Amino acid sequence: MNISLSFIAGTTLVFIMTSLLWLTAEEAAKNRGKVLSLYRQLLRSVNSPKLQLSYASRLAKKAEIKTIFLFGSEEVSKHNVADLIRTGEYALSQLKQGKIPNNTTQY
Repeated sequence: MNISLSFIAGTTLVFIMTSLLWLTAEEAAKNRGKVLSLYRQLLRSVNSPKLQLSYASRLAKKAEIKTIFLFGSEEVSKHNVADLIRTGEYALSQLKQGKIPNNTTQY
């Protein structure tokens, strides 16, 4: 009996841990509006006259943004999605200041 109870308890623990780490459809729906808004704002901000970019550079930056969001849309970890949103918000703040966000990690 102890084995089956510990197995059930272990299964419950795994289920609880899984639900804490992975996005549910409900949580993904909550982030949808924020992510779409962030995506549009980033694409618009690349056209800012504050940025000294040529037409080809602007198109390349837009393609880069689209690619990042395309690969980010497949992410299912809560923490990774939160990190991606924070990174997008940081990049947007840099673009609004007329700076091109740095793609290197600083520790």
